[in-house]
Amino acid sequence: MSLLKTKDLRGKSDRLLEHTFFHRPEDPIPRAMNVNTLGEVPDSSWFTNRIGVRPMSLEELIRGPSKTGGPDISQPLTIIAGKSVGITPGFTLQDSRGDTYFIKFDPRAHPNLSTSADVIVTKFLYAFGYNVPENYVAYLQPAYLRIGPATQVTVEGGKKVPMTREYLEEILSSTSRLPNGSIRAVASRQLRGEPIGPFKFQGTRGDDANDIFPHEHRRELRGYRVFCAWLNHDDSRSLNTLDTYVSDGDRSYVKHHLIDFSSTLGSGSNPQRQIAPQNLRAGNEYIVEFKPLLKTAVWLGIWERPWRQANYPYPQFAEIGRLEADFFEPHDWKPEYPNPAFDRMLPEDALWAAKIVAQFSNEAIRALVHLGEYSDSKAEKYLADTLITRRDKVVRYYFRQLNPLDRFRVVGSTLEFKNLGQEIGLATPEAYEYEWFVFDNDSEELTPLKERGETKQPSLNLPESRADYLMVRIRTRSRLQPLWKKSVEVYLHTAD
Repeated sequence: MSLLKTKDLRGKSDRLLEHTFFHRPEDPIPRAMNVNTLGEVPDSSWFTNRIGVRPMSLEELIRGPSKTGGPDISQPLTIIAGKSVGITPGFTLQDSRGDTYFIKFDPRAHPNLSTSADVIVTKFLYAFGYNVPENYVAYLQPAYLRIGPATQVTVEGGKKVPMTREYLEEILSSTSRLPNGSIRAVASRQLRGEPIGPFKFQGTRGDDANDIFPHEHRRELRGYRVFCAWLNHDDSRSLNTLDTYVSDGDRSYVKHHLIDFSSTLGSGSNPQRQIAPQNLRAGNEYIVEFKPLLKTAVWLGIWERPWRQANYPYPQFAEIGRLEADFFEPHDWKPEYPNPAFDRMLPEDALWAAKIVAQFSNEAIRALVHLGEYSDSKAEKYLADTLITRRDKVVRYYFRQLNPLDRFRVVGSTLEFKNLGQEIGLATPEAYEYEWFVFDNDSEELTPLKERGETKQPSLNLPESRADYLMVRIRTRSRLQPLWKKSVEVYLHTAD
């Protein structure tokens, strides 16, 4: 007999104006469309199941998407393009191996802030299952930087002009330098394939025949909100995504990536669009949100937004920026702009993501934070401790919203499962109430069987019925967790 499926029953593409005023979720919001019969997200060009379905060693977590180890800085590096627009200036270079990297720096006033965040969050997102670039902390010697003969820089308005050594020195003068003269940067290796632009968080790509599920109804994009809340990725919008057209032998397809994580953790930008510690609003309120604006007006400015009282470590840990865990509540977290996929996240989407978050041990979190190469060990410890507390809040909140039964398997003549909420200490169930049915796979009709009752153990005896398909409806009785009373349906196929 094999397990067939489980189901929980529960009663410019990114413009501010578009997402603030013109998109409204359906009522009722439909279930995610790209999940399989087990409620899982199958591997695809969007997402590859990793830590959510199998253990990942510390070595594998630390390696993440890395293949090259970063640019070869032992030989001269050739700058092939430059830019002066965006949050921070930077350029594109090629190393002696011919690999291309996009280079961005921390500003002089905030060393390590964004480069650390970019590298750390890349590793987390890869472990979750997303496609991300290879991002590295790199230490560049200005004397090893060469400007290619045809190199141009894009300036405001999109105009391109030849890049000069003077222009390069101007860029480098705004960055902080180490005692040995090197400059710290984040080096992001060029993604494989031909870039074809960002993806939206709603609709589908008209030029991609494989893109059949509206993006707002993809579980990995809905559940992305949970991950972004944990890591405070408030700039999680279309602008920070990139699709590429890749070829593997005789097979070609569009691959969907998340990119640019400089506005994560405690790193953000100031009103001048320069790298700076996250502002107080980040994660707590949209850039434009009418309810708090009206409330402030009605109270003539007397009412103070609660998040202004949050206890941030900045400037005590300047290289961490502003990130805290005491005020943070995962269900209240918000990105800079409304996100169509986030706004359609259902409890089962959030539970899927929270189960992945729960797989990160304290040791794993500390190992990934260490990759930020912070100069202050106390700052590194603060960040790891904060992420551990935020993880616990994410997991405990979403494990309360639904019946957190998981890891179903048939062993001999019993159906075994785990209560994830009990495993993290939310409550000890008083009993599991169950009811068996015969399931007609053609008509989807259910016929009740006599086997029903309750058990104190997370295992059920299989019924005597030899029907091809069975279904059992399980409720968890707990006075401490009343929402666990919601049903989980488990479908089984009796054929070997």
